[in-house]
Amino acid sequence: MRAIAEKDYHKIRVISDFFYRTNGIYQRIVNYYATMYRWDWYTIPTIFDDKILENEEKGKKVINEFFKALDYLDNTHIKKVCGDITLKIIKYGVWYGYVIEGDNGILFQELPVDYCRSRYMVNNLPVVEFNMSYFDQHFHDINYRMKVLKMFPKDIQRGYLLYKERKLQPDFEGDMACWYALDPGAAVKFSLAGAGELPLFINVIPHLLDLDAAQDLDHRKQMQDLLKVIVQKLPIDKNGDLIFDVDEARDIHNNAVAMLQHAIGTDVITTFADVDSLDLSDTSNVDTDDLEREERSVYNAAGVPKNLFNSDGNIALTSSILQDEGVMRDLKLQYEILFDTIIQRRIKNKKKYTFRFYILDTTQYNYKELSKMYKEQMQIGFGKMFAQIALGHSQNSIMSTAYFENDVLGLSEVMIPPMMSSTIGSEDIQNLGKKNKTQATETQTTSEGQTGRPQKEETELSDKTIANRESQK
Repeated sequence: MRAIAEKDYHKIRVISDFFYRTNGIYQRIVNYYATMYRWDWYTIPTIFDDKILENEEKGKKVINEFFKALDYLDNTHIKKVCGDITLKIIKYGVWYGYVIEGDNGILFQELPVDYCRSRYMVNNLPVVEFNMSYFDQHFHDINYRMKVLKMFPKDIQRGYLLYKERKLQPDFEGDMACWYALDPGAAVKFSLAGAGELPLFINVIPHLLDLDAAQDLDHRKQMQDLLKVIVQKLPIDKNGDLIFDVDEARDIHNNAVAMLQHAIGTDVITTFADVDSLDLSDTSNVDTDDLEREERSVYNAAGVPKNLFNSDGNIALTSSILQDEGVMRDLKLQYEILFDTIIQRRIKNKKKYTFRFYILDTTQYNYKELSKMYKEQMQIGFGKMFAQIALGHSQNSIMSTAYFENDVLGLSEVMIPPMMSSTIGSEDIQNLGKKNKTQATETQTTSEGQTGRPQKEETELSDKTIANRESQK
């Protein structure tokens, strides 16, 4: 709590990383957000000069450039890169890196987050400043320091030389003369809107500590419930004098202890006085589960429903998941801007054509539904590849597979799909309509031959429906 109040970002990130490694609840919440989006991407060419399409040679050139762009993005492994970066953003609150555009793909070199800052933006991209004292503070041997420095981009090497020559000037009063602004087109920063540079779930950790304390207390209570105490009350005469002397009482006590020495959780008390116990626990709320209340407070602090991870019913959590997707959507737009900027930088003739980069809104929870919707849209003439992209296939593999199966193997002549509006021409549709005109009034049935709407999946049924079915058995 002190680190949050004092904005000690370094300590906060260390704490977040520790709890991610040691606490199952915190790790699962972080992974839930980090792995929500599937990062299914696609590229669309935009033609500004129609004459390119009329010229066969120029048209082939644009197509070749398009396939090269797809291959370049495939070699970048965007889904893996976005997934790894997103996990670190959720854990540490922000991610800084340097984009290296290689000949075959894009590489991302991560920068130490504690030595980076960003105060303004240029062309919708944040300007990253790097603290050049990082090399002096972490690499004391000058020879090793030079080896490490050569592993960084030329831009950072140039900034370090300016720092050693004391040519870097502070930007404001109280600033240090060690900050160097990196190339805005290469240095990048990603963070979630509204979270600043704090880990997204840092406020959950105090509640996790309360839960650990409650679990420890509950464990002690359970151990106490197993404990048995045998009380030996030695008799006294009518005058209140002891019948047995102290030595005899000690022997009686030792005999009982020796007899019960192998018994687990059993103690012996030998006394002449009356013994009574006083229970200070509240028995008015015997059904209250303290651990469940503490655990629920953790998920409430995270803003994530507990049923999402420990579902004890078939309750629909669509609204909650939609809100979580909305939180992560800002990060998706940031990735889109970056990759779209990179792919457009590689186009030589931007006045005639360009390629735009997009990421589908597919998540682990909606990609099947979106794929079905794209398939329905395809049947009225919309894009044919979106349904496959939503299922996780790359745009390049879809087109390559179609070419290989149809033109090379000739499967289109052997494996003929059923006739539908997206696979037949307008004349065929008219002939088919005349041929089936007399059958238009037939009763619509389901695939099992039963009328009515198709039955829902088991996962879509409500708790009440399941209970009604069980009562009818």
